[in-house]
Amino acid sequence: MRRNGVVIVGAGLSGLYAAALLTRSGVACTVLEARARIGGRILSRAPNLASAACYDLGPAWFWPDMQPRLRRLIGALGLEAFVQHSEGAVLVERFRLEPPQRYERGFNTEPRSMRLLGGMATLADAVAAMLPPGCVQCGVQVTALHGDGAGPVEIDAVGPDGTRKIMADTVILALPPRLAAGQIAFSPALPSRLRGALEAVPTWMAGQAKVLAVYEDAFWKAQGLSGMVSSFVGPLGEVHDASAPDGHPALFGFVGLPAAARAALGAEGMKQQALAQFVRLFGPRAAQPLAVYLQDWALEPCTATPADGQAAGGHPTYGPPPPFEGPWLGRVVFAGTEAALEHGGYLEGALEAAEAAVKEIAERATLDRMAG
Repeated sequence: MRRNGVVIVGAGLSGLYAAALLTRSGVACTVLEARARIGGRILSRAPNLASAACYDLGPAWFWPDMQPRLRRLIGALGLEAFVQHSEGAVLVERFRLEPPQRYERGFNTEPRSMRLLGGMATLADAVAAMLPPGCVQCGVQVTALHGDGAGPVEIDAVGPDGTRKIMADTVILALPPRLAAGQIAFSPALPSRLRGALEAVPTWMAGQAKVLAVYEDAFWKAQGLSGMVSSFVGPLGEVHDASAPDGHPALFGFVGLPAAARAALGAEGMKQQALAQFVRLFGPRAAQPLAVYLQDWALEPCTATPADGQAAGGHPTYGPPPPFEGPWLGRVVFAGTEAALEHGGYLEGALEAAEAAVKEIAERATLDRMAG
């Protein structure tokens, strides 16, 4: 049985960046991802149209002045960013039977929101390209961790070739705490206090859903509209222009309905209601999209748990979970945006937590060498 230095569970941005930092430091690592793709909650889709543009169904924006790690990484990778479109009037929909109110000035915020050409998936792909061949293994779900505190951690996993056992000196859990507590069996079991703390952390985005519609032309701009909408009617509570400079115009909206109501409507019903709202807001041409996407993160078993069915109200307070104890001390550490002290929930937080996890591993290795 091959022994690994570090095994990272999760190939979202945090797990990939932790692997890149370890690789740069000369530490061998393996990344195990349950999904068939990398990126985690980063998800960009390319419609089968003439252009190759991608549209984000997960996080889409970043703010360079407020997110220095992300700014530096995007710059170092040579990725191209552009400003989120916001020029034009803003609509506020207050009542179903009344037309939306129009505010001509709009809301040009500072600092301006930025997006990546090609979608946020280009960031995940570029970080993954920094890793050695075979470092990332997709379609491999970790089901259990066994540890005695003296030897390596034994990892049970299920992949395309069946079950496997993997040995690791250290494990980085780069996934939401609720998923770790609910989907990975720990032997010996985690203390009830720690398990309860992990289960209490809301998973960022897990209760949310997005609808995105791609169009032949930006008819809302011809009306002097920015595409920005705030709605008290729904089903979309917030709408924005999602057009790609290298592709077709698009609109997207955050669904304001809870997960149970979305499930009752079904995917097609949800799309139809969203398009009906676009027609109310922007006119009949909104009824004729080239493509429509619904991404309901509450239905993603690699993102959400039943406890995440209701979207968190406001921005949760995130930070490092309580430290592991007993045989897990120094053997298992958390990454993932929910573990970030300052920027939890954002892509910046994913990088922040990765840096903290790698730093903890390096400090522990130094202590072990000193003790030896």
